[in-house]
Amino acid sequence: MSPTLSLFLAVFGALLLAAVLLDDIAARIRVPGILLVLVLGLLTENRLDALPEQGPPLLSLNHADQIAQVALVLVLFFGGLTTNWRELRPVLRPALRLATLGSVFTALLLTLLVLSLSRAPLPEFAISVSLPLALFVGAMVCSTDASAVIALLRPLRGHLPRRLIDLIETESAFNDPVAVVLAGLALAMASGQASGSPADLMAVVIREFLLGALMGFLGGSLARQLLAGRSSASAPLLPVLSLAVLLLLVGGTQLLGGSALLAAYISGLVLGNAGNCDRPLLVEAHAGFAKMAELMLFLCMGLVVQPEDVVREVVWAVLLFAAMLLVRWLTVQLLLVNSGFDPSAKLFVACSGLRGAVPIALAIQAAASPIPWGRQMPPLALGVVLLGLGLQGFALVPLARRLGLTGRA
Repeated sequence: MSPTLSLFLAVFGALLLAAVLLDDIAARIRVPGILLVLVLGLLTENRLDALPEQGPPLLSLNHADQIAQVALVLVLFFGGLTTNWRELRPVLRPALRLATLGSVFTALLLTLLVLSLSRAPLPEFAISVSLPLALFVGAMVCSTDASAVIALLRPLRGHLPRRLIDLIETESAFNDPVAVVLAGLALAMASGQASGSPADLMAVVIREFLLGALMGFLGGSLARQLLAGRSSASAPLLPVLSLAVLLLLVGGTQLLGGSALLAAYISGLVLGNAGNCDRPLLVEAHAGFAKMAELMLFLCMGLVVQPEDVVREVVWAVLLFAAMLLVRWLTVQLLLVNSGFDPSAKLFVACSGLRGAVPIALAIQAAASPIPWGRQMPPLALGVVLLGLGLQGFALVPLARRLGLTGRA
């Protein structure tokens, strides 16, 4: 093993260990763990001066993008694996409306807002904003993060209405693929790969979406057949087999032109609802994989973004965050009509739309691409995520108590 590789392993091992400790501390003091991990990454210098030639970057954008894509696969697969159709059936319709129509509605409204602000007669907004850039910004922040919300609500787990928790979890599980597809469309438009008519663009998106869903179903069914009926003696191999099928599925789907991330989620959904597999063992194993992936994802974001870049984008980040809150409230009010949720529950759902892993991964993907405005996305995404975790995160539990939602379980 070369000294360079040894040093890289030691540094990343130390950072990952620190991230785990910070996540544990955050759980005790009821602070979003990913907030502390992001700060850790920001405070870590992304250069290794001890290495020859004045030290290369600890993590390049291309490597960060590759890590982020793999991490997102593991996170989405785990999200599908832990989704129980029977338990979520009472909230399936309103959750799907929020996850699909709500995400598209949010992305489009934010796109229009970004385009409008770029034409405002103020020096802070006097920049050239194209439609692909505005669409990417809207898509990047249109999905919510279930793990961040549920981690914050853990102290109230047995006190909040179960139907309310199920709605938030189900929406967050289903809206990630929508954000990924919309962001991919924006990147394709910006790079000139989608220069055809709107009908051609829509056909490409639908094909990618349907192919990803089909491959995910086939991959989940294959994993179910491989894992079904195995004895307890082969239990240690179950996570290995499921992970192997997942890697094969994701790579094959991407090569065929489908949505690999959607395929990962659908395969987890199929496998998690199979009655002939050891679901608790799979969930336990992949919970560790997903947690490691999430920590690495936020560490990567903090490493490739400089704090001063976040400060430069703070005006846009604050405006985008405020617009997100308004659009989120409007979307929830419109799409939860006649859903059985009272005004207090709707307000809580509107305020619980924290952003997390998906905006981070999409921003890194844009930065690693040759698109000129890609480098601006990580600081903007990081600013929005930090604002959400810092403001919404601390207010969520007190808000639930203030609205009288606790004790209704």
